[in-house]
Amino acid sequence: MGTPERILVVDDEENMTYFLSQLLGQQGYQVEVATDGQAAIDRIQGSIYDLVISDIRLPGLDDMAVLKAIRESDPLANVILITAYASVESAVQALREGAYDYLIKPFRAEDVLRSVERALERRRLHTELGHLRQEVQRRYAFHNLVGKSRAMQEVYDLIRRVAPARSAVLIRGESGTGKELVARAIHYNSPRKHRRFVAINCGAIPEPLLESELFGHVRGAFTGAAHFKRGLFEEADGGTIFLDETDTLSPAMQVKLLRVLQDHQIRRLGDTAELPVDLRLISFTASTSSPSPCRRSGNGARTSPCSPSTSSRSMRRRRGSPSGASPGRPWSTS
Repeated sequence: MGTPERILVVDDEENMTYFLSQLLGQQGYQVEVATDGQAAIDRIQGSIYDLVISDIRLPGLDDMAVLKAIRESDPLANVILITAYASVESAVQALREGAYDYLIKPFRAEDVLRSVERALERRRLHTELGHLRQEVQRRYAFHNLVGKSRAMQEVYDLIRRVAPARSAVLIRGESGTGKELVARAIHYNSPRKHRRFVAINCGAIPEPLLESELFGHVRGAFTGAAHFKRGLFEEADGGTIFLDETDTLSPAMQVKLLRVLQDHQIRRLGDTAELPVDLRLISFTASTSSPSPCRRSGNGARTSPCSPSTSSRSMRRRRGSPSGASPGRPWSTS
């Protein structure tokens, strides 16, 4: 068993603190009690609690004072407020100030336990999400990419320069050379690292289905479209989308992708409305043809800047550095 979750109960009524401490203690929680607002604030500033249950009105303090102190000390802390003087205004204010729930005295034991469990589950999810983000960032840090040769160090340097930029990226090279690792390294070292990274293999999906996967569709857009569906471009809004095997796409599909790059808008299949999207596009092609010289990395792939299109015409080269690239212009790396 893990460490019991800590709950602080704050109320100036001894009967209420006894009732809540006994009720929650029987559920295996570690319960502490404060009988006035200042004592509660002192405890909160000196320790960390998974949940605080507090009366709104406490002697010597303004309403919501304990809640504000908790939010300042630990923004992720969950607070359940209880009161015998309920009003719509106080409930709205409590929720605006960041309270998780608002219970009116007298309340049933099952109502308290239900609210406590939901609040603690929310806390667990926040904690787990934080750990997962740290693990993902650690996993896709540069030191986890294999290769110490000078050529690979040049690739790492290019990734570092490209990652903070807003430009799209084209990765070229042979299959099996770590293209998705590079794409994830770019994403998780960019300002978009806290948003989604969405990957799709364009060569593994028939093009009629691929368009629906990328752009989404409305109900009745085609035979079998019985429900509305969000596309992957929408799912990646604010983050990064990685399109693998883009050299398998038809010219018509590449024109649609170019429109996303240029206009930052999409249109679901069967819809007439244009939807704005803010995403970074990273694409991969196994094609190594190039009308101009480019650097070769130690794993056989090539790195160089490329033009604004992911189509076969997009292999025209331009000189410069990623830091000077304008938004929407892709850079090639591998």
